[in-house]
Amino acid sequence: MEALPAPMASLPEPPDGLGRRSARLWEDIVEGQELRTDELRVLEDACREVDLIERMHAELQGAPLVVKGSMGQDVANPLVQELRQHRALVARLLGSLKLSDEDGEEYDARARSSQARKAALTRWRGPA
Repeated sequence: MEALPAPMASLPEPPDGLGRRSARLWEDIVEGQELRTDELRVLEDACREVDLIERMHAELQGAPLVVKGSMGQDVANPLVQELRQHRALVARLLGSLKLSDEDGEEYDARARSSQARKAALTRWRGPA
């Protein structure tokens, strides 16, 4: 008697209300990764941040980069700083997922950066 193949687990559906780019991010990640429930929540938060970034970016188009501050002084448009902060948050959220690359190896940008730094210092200083 032949064993029946294990049922294929269905991929988690994107949360309701995601924009085009964030829905694509969701699909790209869940198609290539097996995520736990807590990781799916982090991914959803990252996707919602992507939507917020898209909205702020659209709002900034055509808006002045320099605006008047509370005392009438020229200041950077607050959306510029907000965009930077939200982009950094998306990077942290996605980084916390420790996604694997196509070869199945876990991708940890900080570990690779640390390795590259050590290699550069070794080349610069010479062997210990």
